[in-house]
Amino acid sequence: MNEPVPIRVNTLDPISEIGVLAQLRHRPEVVVAGPGVRPAVLLAILDSTDEGTLRWLKALHADGLPIVLIIGRVDPSALVCLVESGVCGVLSRVDATADRLVRAIKLAAAGHGDLPPELVRHLLDHVGQLSRNLLTPRGLSFAGLTGREHDVLQLIADGLSTREVATRLAYSERTIKNVIQDLTLRLHVRNRTQAVACAVRNGWI
Repeated sequence: MNEPVPIRVNTLDPISEIGVLAQLRHRPEVVVAGPGVRPAVLLAILDSTDEGTLRWLKALHADGLPIVLIIGRVDPSALVCLVESGVCGVLSRVDATADRLVRAIKLAAAGHGDLPPELVRHLLDHVGQLSRNLLTPRGLSFAGLTGREHDVLQLIADGLSTREVATRLAYSERTIKNVIQDLTLRLHVRNRTQAVACAVRNGWI
């Protein structure tokens, strides 16, 4: 049997905390972390989000623990701010049954997220809009590479020499060397091989 996931409940409303703890009291999958025990997941309970509650969430996340948020009213426009504050799971109060809470806690402890489908759609739309309006016009992407950097690293990973990369992309060999030099400096690596390894490790190519 798997060990129970240690949790800590954080709320600005003690009555809400009592209700959540009552739901989880008889669930063997989770346990409230006692004094001196580091929880694996934080449960946060809010009615809604505003500037003050977002600061509160960021303070909770200061030690890097994932947060499962139980909230009365979900504002889709605040979703990106919630993610930046360490929230990896969101449940509305009406959906926060014991089964759903346990599922969200276990997913968070395993490093996964748990968002309602409508919020996932909103998040994807927001990311796409950000990419189109802010990154793409500057030649950037969420991978942290420009389009040219991506192409250069991909061809190097395929085994092409600097000269062959230059020929394939219709750039001068000096331009390709400059791209590689800029990449090694930005990625804090020593050579093109390490740059490729870094890109592969991060899923950029």
